[in-house]
Amino acid sequence: MKSIQILSKGHAQVVTDAPLPSLPPSDYILVKVIAVALNPTDWKHIERVDSKATVGCDFAGIVEEVGPNPSKSFQKGDRVAGFVHGSHTLRPDNGAFAEYVYAKPGLVLKIPDSMSFEEAAGLGVAVNTVGQGMYQEMKLPWPDKPLKEKKQILIYGGSSGMGAVGIQFAKLSGFEVLTTCSPRNFDYVKSLGADHVFDAYDPDVGKKIREFTNNKLYYVWDCVGENGSIEQSGDALATEAPPGQEVRYGNILNPEAKQRDGVICTWSVGYSALGEEWAIGWKGGRETVPGKPEHYEWSSKWVDFVEQLLKDGKFKPHRQDVRGGGLNGVLDGLKEMKEGKVSGHKLVYRIAEP
Repeated sequence: MKSIQILSKGHAQVVTDAPLPSLPPSDYILVKVIAVALNPTDWKHIERVDSKATVGCDFAGIVEEVGPNPSKSFQKGDRVAGFVHGSHTLRPDNGAFAEYVYAKPGLVLKIPDSMSFEEAAGLGVAVNTVGQGMYQEMKLPWPDKPLKEKKQILIYGGSSGMGAVGIQFAKLSGFEVLTTCSPRNFDYVKSLGADHVFDAYDPDVGKKIREFTNNKLYYVWDCVGENGSIEQSGDALATEAPPGQEVRYGNILNPEAKQRDGVICTWSVGYSALGEEWAIGWKGGRETVPGKPEHYEWSSKWVDFVEQLLKDGKFKPHRQDVRGGGLNGVLDGLKEMKEGKVSGHKLVYRIAEP
């Protein structure tokens, strides 16, 4: 089959002779990929992984085969979207940027009939990341049990793929949402439900947010994790809190991100949702991270919950920039992302027909 593979550090290309991934002896499902979406982790892995691996995390497609012990009810022909660990050196033959991919059912959701494959292609990573970051780690109230007394939360990087979905879920959980982004995306994040928007490029944005909130901002979810976002988030957070009120900062990129004493700092990484051992391919070649089955169990419940929200029209995917060119086009899109030319939308490519 065709797939995009890392052939050496910094070099990936479309190959036409990749073996069809074999269904693992567990509850995995095999999916024919129809559309894929791009994430920063894709190009970053190409730059860092020094051995062969298939690229890509986000996909939408059609169930082709179901494993012998499925943990979730799927049938051949189901329209689905999900998330896999692309560029994975322990499973180099499997990634989303390919004609077929196998995925764990708990991280896959069924696409509503009203939604296209292109619209659904970017759901997998965003849904899992929002779940892990905001709800599993930051312990925010789930959307079905919203806050009784409204509080404020800052979603730092609101026009990103994670931020766009995070804003909507924060609103469902009863928060008044503040966010940062480029001024050209102000109208977009407001359309998602953001109540107040601040210029991410203002060097004093954190201080201005603290002033705006009267030093009463107790929650920040940082979807950027670099380029000053950690420091600006710290400037925005309240410097004191009433008894019983926690101050929380969540980060999705930097596990070493810290804030002042008294701030509960959390970090999440989407790959742990699989519950299996995984490898950081650029640290000494093969630094492995132990699997956490409890993370897969949690994420499976979360994805089932979100599937119903999606069916009920409670939130929508990040807006898409649908491109042509198939897998070859994906390589062009990854280059654009690396060069910082993509903002406020998700690059999506159709690579096959149903």
